[in-house]
Formats: sequence, structure tokens, C-alpha cells
Amino acid sequence: MADYGIEGAEGLALHHFYRAMAWLGEELGEKAQGALVARCVKDVIEEKLFARRQDLFTDLSLVFMDTTSLSFHGTDGETLGKRGHSKDFRPDLAQMILALVVDAEGRPICTEMVPGNTADVTVLLPVVDRLRTRFGVTRACVVADRGMISADTIAALEKLGMEYILGARERSSSVIHNVVLNDTAPMVPLVLERQRGETQLWVKEVKVGKDRYIVSRNDAEAEKDKADRQAIIAGLGAQLKKGDKALVGNSAYRRYLKASGKNFKIDVGKLAEEARYDGITVVRTNAKVTPLQAVLRYRDLLEVESLFRAAKATFNTRPIFHQSDAAIRGHVFCSFLALVLSKELRRLCRAKGLTPEWQPLLRDLDRLQEATIEKDGRIVTTRTHVTGQVGNVFKAAGIALPHNLDEQLA
Repeated sequence: MADYGIEGAEGLALHHFYRAMAWLGEELGEKAQGALVARCVKDVIEEKLFARRQDLFTDLSLVFMDTTSLSFHGTDGETLGKRGHSKDFRPDLAQMILALVVDAEGRPICTEMVPGNTADVTVLLPVVDRLRTRFGVTRACVVADRGMISADTIAALEKLGMEYILGARERSSSVIHNVVLNDTAPMVPLVLERQRGETQLWVKEVKVGKDRYIVSRNDAEAEKDKADRQAIIAGLGAQLKKGDKALVGNSAYRRYLKASGKNFKIDVGKLAEEARYDGITVVRTNAKVTPLQAVLRYRDLLEVESLFRAAKATFNTRPIFHQSDAAIRGHVFCSFLALVLSKELRRLCRAKGLTPEWQPLLRDLDRLQEATIEKDGRIVTTRTHVTGQVGNVFKAAGIALPHNLDEQLA
């Protein structure tokens, strides 16, 4: 309120904003059977936003879902704040798990907020069920990371008639380790045009019974994996010369060690085994798509990760200080609304051939200031000059800038 001119907000105090935030996260009833959480006010808003842009041609045949953790400071709510695997690298704090679903164009559809000790593998099916009941999505291809895959999940998705493209666990799956990666069929070379240059991919399909796996190898990522491993081994060799007791506590080092009497040494066999996975990605799918399409759709899952980064950094979702689940949900949902608005603004800019960088644009918008002076029975309003892309962005959004100078009677 101190920084921005919000018409009609003069009578509001800080506690009004906190109450409104908590209202967004208020529960509307009991938790439905099979649901992770009860229905909230924010869910209604998500449905209204989706319905607003939905028409006969709305395509929701592809949805992406990923999860992250958000750590809390303070009392962490009644049920949301739990200890679990921290993707915030703050295992000392309680946290919540945030699931985000976006469509094929990268537009956020909905969020799911669950206690911080919830395993990723249990989140996917309840979210898919809510997509069916809340948004009427009865046929869609779900794209999700390897942390959400399990035999039960896949069986349930197939029973629902849902297609999927799911990341597979290359190292821990015996089928992938012993069968898929040992398949002798040649891989097909493909070159993808990217903003930063060409990307060389090698792709092939491997069928194990009725199950369909797509294996891809990225040459650039393979070189990076190899270089990273060599750097670890070089550091490990230097540390072994100093003594090996402290090395066992380092997870990066420990995976390449094996016992040798009372000491440790580098496991050459493990190094050779790890080299098999350089640049390798395996996805499992039942979708009627080509191997290349499956790989590209799975790589598009990075869009969700970029939205998480934006929510945590650009939109200042953290730190979180609240005492109730409702306020915590409302707080995080405000970041979801910010993501929706930023995505829409980017769409409008792209339609006009603009690609403004987000942080410089925010700084330039903050420099756009207005001042009002009352003198001799007149009210004079003036604004600063626009800088950077501000003028073009206003035009793209269809909003007229105020006049540089406006004068009227008091």
C-alpha cells in the first residue's frame, strides 16, 4: 500500500490483508474419500479461472505435474508443517509439499498443498482424480517425474483410461537395468533446434512385454555427467591420500568407494557402471505418440521446475510465517495467482513480438511513479517517464498509460 496506488484501499489495514489471505485457504467441507486434502476456497477460484478461458477448442490433452517442498518458519500450521525430504535444503525446518499442474502451454491450472512428510508417489493419483472431477478432464496424457512412478500408480492410471509419460528410475529398476539398457537395437540420431544452438539426441523404443520404454541419450549432458564424475574422482583420490575416515560421510564420494580391508578404495566397477547412465533418460509411456514426441514432452516438464523457481525467488513465496493451515495455503496461492498473471502478460507480449526480461521489467515498472499536488484550488497529477520496455508492455496489455501531466479543479 505504501509503494503502489490502489484505488479504494485507503481504509484497509494490514490485518485485512492477512484475513483475506487466510480466507483463500479456508476449507469448504470435509475431506472427500481418497483426497489428500479438503476442498478450499482457492480450489473454487482455480476452477473459475480455468472455466473463464475454456471453450470448445480448449486443449487439455496434455498436463504436466511436479512437486517441490516449501519450508516454514514459526508454528507451521495445524497439519501442513511436517518433517520430510527437503528440496529447499532445510531439513532443520518443517515443510509442506506443493504440487503444481500446468497445461501444454505452460499455464498453471491448479495447486495441491499437502503435509511435508507426504511421499511424491502418493500425490499423483489424487491430483489426477481432482482434474477429472473439478475440470472435467476425462482424457489426458499426464507427464510426471520419476519420483511419482510406481506399479500401483501406473495400474490405476491405465484403469482410468489416462495416458501417461512418466520418468523411470534407471538405476533402481531391475527391468531397465537388466533389459531396457541392454537392448542391442540401434538408436536413431536426432538434432533439435534450440535457442542456444543445436541439441544432439539419440532415441530408441524398447518394449518389455506390453510395457513401452523410450530411451534417449543427450550428447551434451553425457559429456557433463562424465566431467562431473571425473571431478569427483579426482577429489576423491586426493582425499584418500590424506586418510579415508571422513570420506564415508560424503554421499558424492561414498557411492564410488568399496571396502579394502580396514580401509577404502575407489570402486572401478562402480565407475564403469555409472558410465552407462551418462546422458541417459528413460521414460515409460502408454501414449500413442512417437518416441521423439515422448522425449520432448518429458523434457517440457522443465517448464514446471522453472515456475517453481519463479514462485520461490521472483515472487518471494518464502519465507513463510503463519500459524494456520488456511493462512499458509492462502499465502502460497497468492504466488500461484502471480504465476497466472505473469504467464498471461508474457502471452500478450509474445503476440506483439516482445520478449521482455522479467526482472528488468519489474524494476522499470517500479520506476514508473505518480505524484499529486494540490495548489491554488487545482489538483495536478504528474508521472515519471517510462523506461525500458514499459511502454511497449502497456500497449501489449491494451492499457493506456496516464498522461504525463493532468490538471483539474479541486
